[in-house]
Amino acid sequence: MKVGTALNMLQKPGHSDASVVMEHMAMGDLAEPLGFDSLFALEHHFTGYAMSPAPTQTLAYFAGRTKRITLGTSVIVLPWHDPVRVAEQIALLDIMCGGRCLFGFGRGAASKEYEGLRIPMDEARPRFLEAARIVMQALSQDSFEFEGEFFQIPRTSIRPRPISHPERRFYASSVSPESAEIIAKLGFGMLVIMQNEWSKAAGDIYRFQDITTSVGHAPRCPIVLTNVSCAESREEATERAGKYLGAKWDSIDAHYKFSDGHLANVKGYESYGKMAKTYTKLKDESFRQKATDFYVSIQIVGTPDDCVQQIAELQRLTGLDHLVTEFAFGGLPHEEAEVNMRLFANRVMPILQRDAAFRGEPVLSAPGEVAPKTKEDMFAPA
Repeated sequence: MKVGTALNMLQKPGHSDASVVMEHMAMGDLAEPLGFDSLFALEHHFTGYAMSPAPTQTLAYFAGRTKRITLGTSVIVLPWHDPVRVAEQIALLDIMCGGRCLFGFGRGAASKEYEGLRIPMDEARPRFLEAARIVMQALSQDSFEFEGEFFQIPRTSIRPRPISHPERRFYASSVSPESAEIIAKLGFGMLVIMQNEWSKAAGDIYRFQDITTSVGHAPRCPIVLTNVSCAESREEATERAGKYLGAKWDSIDAHYKFSDGHLANVKGYESYGKMAKTYTKLKDESFRQKATDFYVSIQIVGTPDDCVQQIAELQRLTGLDHLVTEFAFGGLPHEEAEVNMRLFANRVMPILQRDAAFRGEPVLSAPGEVAPKTKEDMFAPA
């Protein structure tokens, strides 16, 4: 199994934005020396939820500071960008890092980000599809042209040309069945942000790979991104997760505003609107604790041995061959985040990378359940 880490730059009370960014850059500098296989950068705008507005720029920095590690995005939100510029940035990064990059894409779910970037949110799904096709053509063809609803591109060629084929290493995250069908037909792999019960994630992966096979593409193992709280004792790991993953959970509605129900009326986001009742209940302390417990339960939390066992079960269900981890979350002090990361790297990661039992295979038959489904419509996006 490949094991990576992602930089999610959540604001910290009493800390400047710059200090938070530099702490995460220091975490990024640890990734290659500690033996991680990949380093991922996120994209978010305008709030302290994740202060990472330019993932390819972040990765270009690490391209010059590393030799071996794969560099990835989780994700570039395609509807927010001119796809020709995205293709150019990918091509340049491909050269700068010697072809050791892969790219995750998404369509975003925060109305504040759409408003600030001045893109109509109800156009997100068709914009994503057009942009994805353009990026693929720009990278794979010496010249291309495109005539669509949102983009009309005369015959052109991006320069410099990439040195590998990054368009063959494209992944995308999806929540709705409609989005899953789109990315499967594009031939993308699936990037799973661990935001719901593992059994539900496994079911989504199975359906996605079934569609992928039906349209003539070979299914790939998914990439799964999750938070990790690893400690010498189970009590310490659980206490840390409850406190700091709880804080990360609290930041979700502050950024996405799910609780006001506005997404129910946005074309392409109707499924998100169903979560409004659940998120409104977070104002009740008992329900908030229940929600926090749920969020902790779907991450990797415990001793090194616990982490190995949990990841083994996650792989059994999903067939993943690339796990991407986050160690600094919810305002966790930098020193503690580094201890968390180092313990996982020393005691858990070697087993995942070297033990043949952790070799992933695409899930091609209906997976089993890992836990009973919750009555509430719980969901925690990246």
